Amino acid sequence: MMKFQLALLAVKDVEVSKKFYKELFLQEVVLDLGKNVTFSGGFAIQEDFAWLANVEKDSVLKKSNNMELYFEVEDFDAFLQKLDRFENINYVHPPKKYEWQQRVVRIYDPDHHMIEIGESMAVIARRYFAEGYSVEEVAKMIQHPTAFVEMCLQD
Repeated sequence: MMKFQLALLAVKDVEVSKKFYKELFLQEVVLDLGKNVTFSGGFAIQEDFAWLANVEKDSVLKKSNNMELYFEVEDFDAFLQKLDRFENINYVHPPKKYEWQQRVVRIYDPDHHMIEIGESMAVIARRYFAEGYSVEEVAKMIQHPTAFVEMCLQD
């Protein structure tokens, strides 16, 4: 049997990245091995990745923009306020709203890994339902199955 365990991000300074993910994303350290730290969200960071993977140091790219970590928040506005209080946040783009009604913002972590923070789709579904839209109308607006919307209303 094979089971996926986690994604690992190459970082320059494990302490800087650990602080970033703990403070901004409320990630708890599950395992700290010094240069390798695993977080409660199911991902890890690794200092000296080139050495570990036995690859050329300059082959570990920065700002490749070919993957992202994705977080959802219940209170998107509160998260944006929290983000404003952090120094040196490098934005991929400012907050925007997609056609499925989700507001998102993308930023880079200290090592230029892309992070997307989106408003919880369950929160969006419940909000539109509370405004008087039917389950079917909400499903169409947020481009999700009706079963998803119904599940959100049970929470």
